[in-house]
Amino acid sequence: MFLVSSENQYLTPYFQKRTGEQRLGEVIKTVESMTDGDLVTTLKMLKADGVKYILLGVPEDIGPRANLGKAGADKGWQAFLAKFCALQQNDFIRGEQIAVLGHVYCEDLQKESEHLHTSSEKQLEAMRNLVSELDHRVSQVCQVIFAEQLIPIVIGGGHNNAYPIIKAASQSRHAPISAINLDPHTDFRAPEGRHSGNGFSYAAKQGLLNRYFSLGMHELKNSKANIQALHDFGFKWVSYQDIWVRRNQDFRSALQAGQEYLNEVEQAIGIEVDVDSISFVPASAYTNCGISVQDAEYFVYSMGLEPESCYLHLAEGAPVQHPSGIEAGMNDIGQLYASLVVSFIQAKQRGNNE
Repeated sequence: MFLVSSENQYLTPYFQKRTGEQRLGEVIKTVESMTDGDLVTTLKMLKADGVKYILLGVPEDIGPRANLGKAGADKGWQAFLAKFCALQQNDFIRGEQIAVLGHVYCEDLQKESEHLHTSSEKQLEAMRNLVSELDHRVSQVCQVIFAEQLIPIVIGGGHNNAYPIIKAASQSRHAPISAINLDPHTDFRAPEGRHSGNGFSYAAKQGLLNRYFSLGMHELKNSKANIQALHDFGFKWVSYQDIWVRRNQDFRSALQAGQEYLNEVEQAIGIEVDVDSISFVPASAYTNCGISVQDAEYFVYSMGLEPESCYLHLAEGAPVQHPSGIEAGMNDIGQLYASLVVSFIQAKQRGNNE
């Protein structure tokens, strides 16, 4: 299994101890080096020890580049750990319920993709084939997590990873799931080879996803064919323009419409956030005309309160795309990802009276 496990020193670089204080990095659990067959045993042990939430990184940017987007999403996992582990452990969060499993091994695929150019049709096809290989790795790890009834929090990486996560959630339950996506793009492009723009269309066409709500989709950043495909599947959305331009409804009521739609059937719900929905965030597709961080936190928190929500996936943060350089980008993406993860875990712990 392509997993780099979080051994004892995995988190050490990401926080400093201070007398009289306790950081999350000191409390959340890590795992020892393991062979393929040990993952199930390891997860069972973590669960028996009170763990409920599994942090998993996917440090790659092949998916966004295979979608003709910008590079840099491979640094999101490292940025997240640096900020999340430095947060305080106190009565507002139970860090002992969190474990860092590690990250999906992507280094070989990243290196193989470095010489590929999207201007060449053959090389673009080769890059998309690498995304398919990545799909297999991500799905394999996530399926074991779901099978143990633990909740994965997946830090990308590109939004291409929505497909293997949905696949794993569906196959572990032997049933399709639902998903809600905070994103200006529906990621419902044609099945032209795997990339970050068609994770949900692949999942829907394979019967893995049968309820999908696109929240804040931009009316002019999605093709006519994409929108027609959503119609054909009976999926729903509320657009960015309907909420923030025409003001036909506010963000809260739009989110409630999505929740009502998803709750019409009793099945697991995936929570998806593409951070290019948020203004001024260094991402694979940067925007200065998006939503606020606070709205994104509210979205994640509200969906985390849903009893059927089964995972959180954060995608497309690309620190190298920050106009002030990678150091500023690592800071901004790290803080954003950490705040969204905290919002999700606090919602779950509150909803479960933990």
